[in-house]
Amino acid sequence: MKTRELLAPLLAGACGLVMIAGSSGIQAHQAAAGAPAAQPPAQQQPPLDACGGRSAQPEVPCPNDVTRMLAALPAKAPATPLKPRKVLVLAKAAGFAHSSRPLAAATITEIGKKTGAWTTDVSYDPAAITADNLKQYDAVLLDSTTGVFLDDANDAAATGARHKALLDFVRSGKGLVGIHAASDSYHGGNRGAGGQPGGDPLWPEFNKMIGGYFKSHWNWPTPITVKIDDPSNPINATFKGKSFNINDEVYTYNQDSFSRENVHVLTSVDYSMMSDSDKRKENPQRTDHDYALCWIRPEGQGRVFYEALGHHESIYYDNPQMLEHVLAGIQYALGDLKADDRPSVKLGRTSSKTGK
Repeated sequence: MKTRELLAPLLAGACGLVMIAGSSGIQAHQAAAGAPAAQPPAQQQPPLDACGGRSAQPEVPCPNDVTRMLAALPAKAPATPLKPRKVLVLAKAAGFAHSSRPLAAATITEIGKKTGAWTTDVSYDPAAITADNLKQYDAVLLDSTTGVFLDDANDAAATGARHKALLDFVRSGKGLVGIHAASDSYHGGNRGAGGQPGGDPLWPEFNKMIGGYFKSHWNWPTPITVKIDDPSNPINATFKGKSFNINDEVYTYNQDSFSRENVHVLTSVDYSMMSDSDKRKENPQRTDHDYALCWIRPEGQGRVFYEALGHHESIYYDNPQMLEHVLAGIQYALGDLKADDRPSVKLGRTSSKTGK
């Protein structure tokens, strides 16, 4: 079922509780305004949100979140589409299942609908990635996909065909967008054969295309200052060159998988503004202390936009500038917004301290 078909019944009802699933467990938060509700008897479990709650594998966004997201949507796209555009959102999680996936999918759907920048289909089935099916789309958005999200353990041929279909799709001139855990895909365990945190790359072509893969993270809610690395880039226009503060689960990347020689960095963590206690939580630390958050890069004739923020639902409604930023990034991936996507650093010139 498409996300837009799910939104109407959700918005028509009200939810008493919002269930948040995260790495630290599940907590219940009162969603309605006013005095807290009486606590249920100890032997009873609070009911799930009527939308399906934030269960281990949610596919429906919670209406309270949708209402807030709709109020934060951009009014206008920064670029006029060169032609009608269509985006496929794939939200398959083969590893950790982020509760924010259905809200992210709804956000992409509603941004496109409100601005006229694209139409959207949403799928949780990796079988949607076939050469024939992808012909109707201009971009694929990986919505916190985790693990080996395209693989079929019982069908090596299907797995290979999906891999090839996605690579060919992008390289032929189409777009790829990655949100948050799209980079927590296709890498090994905690340490690979060479002892590197994050493990070994399991699909090197994808790992390079997406720009890097997960090593560790600062748990939500970690406060960070987002630095605007390229203030003149149209994808960053909404920020007007000004840093801002935000809370999220913040990824750090395998040292060998991420480099500014491979991507054009748009935003990053202002590491100088992090507390010493938060810095110590990353073990081992990247030797260059380069913690990029968002970047773009060309892939063949196509384009890749990746945004690391997006773990928690609040990313999709607390800061309208973030949604304008994502809108612009998707328009770049679609080919409707031109942006400088040359690597931030020329090959062989990366600073060991700053990554610049």
